[in-house]
Amino acid sequence: MASATSVLQVSPVIPVVTIDDPQHAVPLAKALVAGGVSIIELTLRTESALTSLKLIANEVPDILVGAGTVLTPGQADAAVAAGAQFLVSPGVTPSLLDYMLNLGIPVLPGVATVGEAMAVLERGLDTMKFFPAGPAGGPDYLAAIGAPDPHVQFCPTGGISLATAPAYLALPNVSCVGGSWLTPRSAIDNQNWQQITQLAEGAAALRMR
Repeated sequence: MASATSVLQVSPVIPVVTIDDPQHAVPLAKALVAGGVSIIELTLRTESALTSLKLIANEVPDILVGAGTVLTPGQADAAVAAGAQFLVSPGVTPSLLDYMLNLGIPVLPGVATVGEAMAVLERGLDTMKFFPAGPAGGPDYLAAIGAPDPHVQFCPTGGISLATAPAYLALPNVSCVGGSWLTPRSAIDNQNWQQITQLAEGAAALRMR
């Protein structure tokens, strides 16, 4: 089984994707893989999200598929049943974290403050999602909290673009970033998979620190 640390090492960018039409799921995932990005965080923000997740898990074995926006134990159960290989929450409560940790797959709990990071660290986890990265303080904030907790690794998500990603990736406590710019709504609606492949190529080429 993959660890949360290994999940963060798959790609400099984890695409954060919302899919309305499950028919778009497989070609979108294949377009990402063709561009060199072999991981996807599929948000559970639509009624058909679990169907899309299951299709990707079953038909695109070259991609590591995770479920994002996990808010409840029920969502976590359903995501794992659909084939999710890791779980991501925008924030976390003690009970939700306990539940997700018992499911046996990597978990990236969301934090936005030093106190929240310390609470997750107390549970033995040193890999976390930092959300919402931009509004919460951006690279300067993450650089500042790296001093007291240098061994904690983050995947900042929220308000990050191709232009701002390098500033995050240059930090020693950032393993990767999450971004929705790889899969723009217009490209998905128009089934412009070549555009998504090109955006994935740009993301895969980002230099790590």
